[in-house]
Amino acid sequence: MAATIFPFSSEIAFIAALANDMSKSNALIFASSGNILAIILNYFLGYLLYEKTKTKLFSSKSGTKAYNYGHKYGYYALLLSWLPIIGDPLTLVAGAVRLRFVWFVLIAGSLRALRYYFLTLVV
Repeated sequence: MAATIFPFSSEIAFIAALANDMSKSNALIFASSGNILAIILNYFLGYLLYEKTKTKLFSSKSGTKAYNYGHKYGYYALLLSWLPIIGDPLTLVAGAVRLRFVWFVLIAGSLRALRYYFLTLVV
């Protein structure tokens, strides 16, 4: 849910799972899988609902920036998709600007998984 439009912190849920004795590997697998599924949903929302997505993105400053970065920089913009606030709009933009799905999942998905991996190192 955190990687979709719903306000929810996946990092808090991830840390809570670790604090409740879930193994790091299980927490990493579940958090990464859920987050990757959510960004795939965002991609297809952007792809299928292009006009509505574009209108929604342009209604906010971060959405406008995300669209412009996505259109101008394409795959390079996905390198920022793991960041809070701008990362989730970038995954919508990836679908709206029709980036290739396989590359989208490889780049954005691996960055999302790496984010949780680094959290396991500090927790």
